[in-house]
Amino acid sequence: MSNTVKMIIPLLVGIVVALLPTPAGLDVNAQYFFAVFLTVIVALILEPIPAALIGLTGVAFSATFGLVGETAKASRSWALSGFSNGVIWLIFAAFMFALGYKKSGLGKRIALLLVKLLGKTSLGLGYAVALADGVLSPFMPSNTARSAGTIFPIAINIPQMFNSTPENEPRKLGAYISWVAIAATCVTSSMFLTALAPNLLAVSLVEKSTGIAIEWGQWFGTLAIIMIPLFLAVPLLTYIVYPPEQKTSPEAPAWAAEELRKMGSITSKELLMLGLGMLALVMWIFGKQIGVNGTTAALAVLCLLVLTKVISWEDVITNKGAFNVFIWFATLVAMAGGLKKVGFLKWAAGLISEGLVGMEPVTIVILLVVLFFVFHYFFASVTAHTVALLPLFLGVAANLIPADMMQPLAMLLVGSLGLMGILTPYATGPSPIWYGAGYISQATWWKLGFIFGAIYLGALVLLGFFII
Repeated sequence: MSNTVKMIIPLLVGIVVALLPTPAGLDVNAQYFFAVFLTVIVALILEPIPAALIGLTGVAFSATFGLVGETAKASRSWALSGFSNGVIWLIFAAFMFALGYKKSGLGKRIALLLVKLLGKTSLGLGYAVALADGVLSPFMPSNTARSAGTIFPIAINIPQMFNSTPENEPRKLGAYISWVAIAATCVTSSMFLTALAPNLLAVSLVEKSTGIAIEWGQWFGTLAIIMIPLFLAVPLLTYIVYPPEQKTSPEAPAWAAEELRKMGSITSKELLMLGLGMLALVMWIFGKQIGVNGTTAALAVLCLLVLTKVISWEDVITNKGAFNVFIWFATLVAMAGGLKKVGFLKWAAGLISEGLVGMEPVTIVILLVVLFFVFHYFFASVTAHTVALLPLFLGVAANLIPADMMQPLAMLLVGSLGLMGILTPYATGPSPIWYGAGYISQATWWKLGFIFGAIYLGALVLLGFFII
């Protein structure tokens, strides 16, 4: 599909929706805003232009034509509302932590140490790859930077040592390691609030939609019940479902030891990064008890990273990825908030709720969680999925279930965002990288995605029965 076609399709979708007769009970202005919102979502899926520019264009267009806000000043305030959101600043700061792990070399050292300690067998290598991701995940909100940027360059060298390449015996070792890596990062992305940027976006949308605030400790305390067992099971489960042909790997620890020798002794920057990372983690976990907001803690540690020269101020102001995500998510928060502000969510939730009236509240919760998870087959972006569906599903639930069940439902929905990345070769950021390595065919990926997706979803449903 050419870029021109990718540009035309979202515009056509928006124009068609805007020209349709306005449904009963929906304001014309709300219909026009939904048309812009849908244009943004379709454009995010096709991405004819950078994602951040798509969001910014949607906000600018809506504010300029007064689709949200009765006055010019109100429209401006709405347009800029996402940029004052604390969660967006937390995402920005956390991206700088990821840069610190990469620039200091600590992330690479951790991965190599685990390969050296656990890499004598193929199963051990699987656990080394998974644990490397697990150790880094609380501090790196981009699973692409974590899995594809830090783990991939190290892990992909291991099968090549045994002459396992995409063209020659991929099942010998490379396919196993590739699947463990992506399956593990999907679990860790749901295990910690700060392990996936859309998690933080989702928490903000939950608070805007329902008034429910989800803290770092509450997230982990609730979801760890299933995430820790899933995480520990991934390498073994893959070993059973999709086993490597080679069972031992005696050369891997030696290779890792040589790479560590080349890196030399641990540096002061690595130690500083480790200490500051732990400081941030402690403040995120115990922030409520000590009276420190998570975003404030992240910004304070960011300043310390610069002042101690783990990263430079130049690194901060030239980090295109961080600023890109900052603008992208800030505009999406505003767009999602706009749906509620113009009354579209209330109308749509009421419409959908009619089909669920009469069901037991627990049945409704489980059904919503399953649908929310399965709908990700239609999305190539967890962020687009979150913005498009999370407020709507919460709105539907608010009409049908008791108020005391809203928080458990919200936890299940936001906790599914990382897990759903396992479904397809395009479902989450690192997927195209590991799929593109060539060790796993598309047909096999879809089959494994279905098997692991069913297991992950089953665990989530089981948790639902436990916490509701």
